[in-house]
Amino acid sequence: MLQRLYDWVMGLAARRDAVWALAAIAFIESSIFPIPPDVLLIPMILAARDRAWRYAAICTIASVLGGLLGYAIGYFLFETAGRPLLDFYGYAAKFDSFRLDYNEWGAWIVFIFGVTPFPYKVITIASGATQLDPWVFTIASITARGLRFFLVATLLWWAGPPIRDFIEQRLGLMTILFCVLLIGAFVVLKYWL
Repeated sequence: MLQRLYDWVMGLAARRDAVWALAAIAFIESSIFPIPPDVLLIPMILAARDRAWRYAAICTIASVLGGLLGYAIGYFLFETAGRPLLDFYGYAAKFDSFRLDYNEWGAWIVFIFGVTPFPYKVITIASGATQLDPWVFTIASITARGLRFFLVATLLWWAGPPIRDFIEQRLGLMTILFCVLLIGAFVVLKYWL
């Protein structure tokens, strides 16, 4: 079954309209969706290595645009939904302190977490909620997301066939590893923030 799913994803990745699916996933992952675009980016690059940088560019642009949506969610919905909860539980003063710290280090926070597998949507929404300067947010997002996706594209372009063979020979192990990393990111998110 896992092999059929892998073959289906590789077939989807080779289709011309897969770029739209990649853009959609990268966009919604930056604001609400829990699955990173790498699940489609990697097979797309492995299926067509000559398009690696095109796919990375599409992923970067869509991710940053989705990040701006996440920023808007944090910016516009925090006062109506988030602030009353903080007031109710008596955490408004602590949040104001957090906001100052976040804005002082905001560019670095967005950059570091934008490159890592940490759920980027948390950073986009937090940036809006703390009213991080939108230009700082946008520039840090472009830099971080571009670095992340172009690094993946470069590695897969450079070492594509051996990586593809490695994945295909250890598909079950790779699936388990991906799930552990994804769940681990959510555990870190829950207990760290």
